Amino acid sequence: MMKSAKFVQGSTFRHVSVMTLSSTVGLLALFAVDLVDMYFLSLLGQEELAAAIGFSGTLLFFLTSVGIGIQIAMGALVSRAEGASNRELASQYCSSVLLFSLIAALLVTLPAWFWLEDLLMFLGARDVTLSLAMDYSQILLPSTPLLVCGMSAAATLRGLGDARNAMYTTLGAAIVNALLNPLFIFTFGLEIQGAAIASVISRVALVGIALYVVIRRHQIHCKPDFAQMRRDLTAILPIAVPAVLTNLATPIGGSYVLRTMASFGDSAVAGAAILGRVTPVAFALIFALSGAIGPIIGQNAGADRYDRVRATLLNALLINFVYILFVWLVLYLAGDMIISAFSASGDAAYLIDFYTTWLVIGFSFNGVLFIANAASNNLNHATQATLFNFAKALFGTIPLVYLFAQWFGAAGVLAGELAGAVVWGTIALAVVFWQIRQLEREHTSVSCTEPEVTEAMASPFSSSQCQLGCSYVKSSEDK
Repeated sequence: MMKSAKFVQGSTFRHVSVMTLSSTVGLLALFAVDLVDMYFLSLLGQEELAAAIGFSGTLLFFLTSVGIGIQIAMGALVSRAEGASNRELASQYCSSVLLFSLIAALLVTLPAWFWLEDLLMFLGARDVTLSLAMDYSQILLPSTPLLVCGMSAAATLRGLGDARNAMYTTLGAAIVNALLNPLFIFTFGLEIQGAAIASVISRVALVGIALYVVIRRHQIHCKPDFAQMRRDLTAILPIAVPAVLTNLATPIGGSYVLRTMASFGDSAVAGAAILGRVTPVAFALIFALSGAIGPIIGQNAGADRYDRVRATLLNALLINFVYILFVWLVLYLAGDMIISAFSASGDAAYLIDFYTTWLVIGFSFNGVLFIANAASNNLNHATQATLFNFAKALFGTIPLVYLFAQWFGAAGVLAGELAGAVVWGTIALAVVFWQIRQLEREHTSVSCTEPEVTEAMASPFSSSQCQLGCSYVKSSEDK
C-alpha cells in the first residue's frame, strides 16, 4: 500500500514555507537571468533595446500564459491522485497532460509566428524598436512548445510534493541561460539575437532535466497516448481551459497597459520594461507562493481536509503581506541604484523612482488574487478564477489605466494597473473563504483522528472546525 500523501499531515505552515522557498529559488534564478539580460543589453547603449524586450516580452508572455494554465491543470490532477494514494492515475494524468500541452502550445505558436509583425505593431512597436523586437521574437517564439512542456513536467514534481527537484529543474535551466547570455551577446556579438538563442537552449535544458527527474526518480511512466489523452480530456479541460483563460486575462490587461504606455514614447516603455524585469525578481517569492500552495490545497482537498485547506490559505496570506513590506523597503532604498545600473533617464528614470517609492505595496493585492486563484483551481472552481482575472482586466485594469493615464500621465498607467488588483483581489479572497466554509459543512462526517487534529494545529492558523466535528461525532457515539 502506498504511504499517505505528504501534505495531508504535518504543519501546513511548514509545507507552505518549504514549498514556497524551494520554488522561489528556481523562479528567482529564471527571473534574475531575464534581469541580467536586460542589464547586458543596456550596456550596449540603445534605449530601443529595452523597449524591444518590453514589446516582445508582452507578446511572449501572452503565449506562455497557455503553458501556465496547463501547468495548473497538471499540478491539480497529479496532486489529487497523489492525495488519494493513486500513483498509477498520477502517471496517466502526467502522460496525457504533457501531450495535451504540446498540442496546445503548437496551436497558439503557429498563428503568432505568421502574424508576428502585426502583433508587435498592435502593441505599439515602431521603426528601430519594431525591428529589434522582431529579431528577438523570431528566434524565441518557436521554442514556446518546449517551455510549455517543461513547465508541465516541473508541475508534476510539485504535485508529487517534490519541491526540491522542482527547484533544481528551474535552477538548472536558469544556470544554462546565465552562462550562455554573455557568450552570445558579447563574445559572438549577436546582441539581442544572442539573448534569444541563449533562452532557447535553456528551454531545452528545462524539458530534459524535468522529464529525467519525473521518469527516473519518481517512476512516473510518461508514455503519451493520444487515445488515452482524449479520454482524459474530461478531467483535463475543466481545469485547463478556465486556468488558461484565467492566465490570459493578465497579458490582455498587460497589452492594454503597454499600448497606453507606448503613447508616452520609447523612454516610458523602456522604464516599464526595466520594471518588468526588476519586479519579478523582487516578487519571485509571491509568484512561487501561489504555485506552491496548489499541490498542498489539492492533496488536502482530495483527502477532504478543509480545515487544512483554510490553514494553508491563511499561512500564504501572512507570508504574502510580510514579504511585500520587506520588498517595499528594499526597493525604496535601491531605487537610485536601479536607475543608475540600467542607465535610465527621462521618463524611464521617473517611472522607476515613482514605482519603487509609492506603488510596491500595491503588489500585495496581486498576491492575494494569485492565492485566491490557486485555491479556486484546486477546489473544482477553476471557472471562478477565470472570472476574477477577467474582471480585474476588463473592469479594473483597462478603465483605471485609461483614467489614471489621463490624469497623471505615464505614472498613472502603473498606478491604475495596481488599483484594479486591490479591488478584485479582495473580492476573490472573500469568495474563496466562503466556499471553503460551505465545503467544510458538507463534509461534517470527515475523519478527524487525534493525530490529524494535532498536526493541523501545528499551523499558527489552523481551524478549530475539525475539533468541533470530532466533538460532535464523539458525543453522538456516547448517546
